[in-house]
Amino acid sequence: MKVLLKLEEVTLLLLGFYLFMWMDLPWWWFFALLLTPDIGMIGYLAGNKVGAFTYNLFHHRGLAIFLFLLGNSFVDLPILELIGIIMFSHIAMDRALGYGLKYNKGFKFTHLGEVGKGNG
Repeated sequence: MKVLLKLEEVTLLLLGFYLFMWMDLPWWWFFALLLTPDIGMIGYLAGNKVGAFTYNLFHHRGLAIFLFLLGNSFVDLPILELIGIIMFSHIAMDRALGYGLKYNKGFKFTHLGEVGKGNG
């Protein structure tokens, strides 16, 4: 089941790349921007609770989809569409690698299990 779930996330990552290719941007921007949602880790400088909140905000698939739809369908702002695609793709990549949403207990404690304990 673990392999199937990881393949599902890889498929979502490919969907993100497909959506990105519909934008009028160089293909390499996708890979250049793919790690930008990890800026949410900066919150950990203020402690585990703030860090978990900011990390989870930048790694929430619902927010990514909302931003994409807002930018694509409702207000026609390509920058919001791009942010949504990059967030969505990054989240899929993270989940395929075993990184999940964070608990307040600390960075390595995620909804997919403890990072570094063979869960990823």
